[in-house]
Amino acid sequence: MTVYFIGAGPGAADLITVRGAKLLGNCPVCLYAGSIMPDDLLALCPPDAKVIDTGPLNLDQIIDELAAADKAGIDVARLHSGDPSIYSALAEQCRRLDELGIGYEIVPGVPAFAAVAAALGRELTVPGVAQTVTLSRVATLSTAMPEGEDLRTLSAPGATLVLHLAAAQIDNIVPQLLDGGYRPETPCAVVAFASWPQEIVLRGTLADIAEKMHAAAVTKTAVIVVGDVLAAEGFSDSYLYSSGRRRGATH
Repeated sequence: MTVYFIGAGPGAADLITVRGAKLLGNCPVCLYAGSIMPDDLLALCPPDAKVIDTGPLNLDQIIDELAAADKAGIDVARLHSGDPSIYSALAEQCRRLDELGIGYEIVPGVPAFAAVAAALGRELTVPGVAQTVTLSRVATLSTAMPEGEDLRTLSAPGATLVLHLAAAQIDNIVPQLLDGGYRPETPCAVVAFASWPQEIVLRGTLADIAEKMHAAAVTKTAVIVVGDVLAAEGFSDSYLYSSGRRRGATH
């Protein structure tokens, strides 16, 4: 028996990986978070699968379901939106399974920030503009941020910043970013429900993005991107493909 932690991707059913889809179609038990998992993705489960919404469950109850499946010798698909490596509560589940001696495998998925970049039609790393992407969030009713990971500190380099789980706090976020490394005219974009049919794309600057979010009633299931890469023009071509690079060089 194996628990498969599967990255379900940002939402669209056809953005799950081939491996993830195959496993989902073969597992007799599937656990998922109901509020952020589309029905057409769950349709990939076997017709007679036991499908459990983990939204109302706490960690102990989730582990109980996994342990029951292990006792019965049944494989489990544990679906996480995006990629399980960020903001998925994967670590605490794996720790419990390690203690119980239950085997598991992690299947990567398309992360939300990648779907957001695609929706914006932008690369998040542009030559001469930004070569660093910081992924973070803000603390509200969730786990507190570690020391040194406040928004003012993270924005100091002025590189590309991607904020998850932060849309409802935009009025508090903007002043902190302006106190850090960004300017009122720094480009900013917000994508809600990236890859879903109801996808919303908002573009602006730090000076006006909060107003645009309020007007569009965007408060959740959104990713905020800040940085000059969003409006970069006239940048140099990447050295990798430049005509001046010696072909066949290894270093």
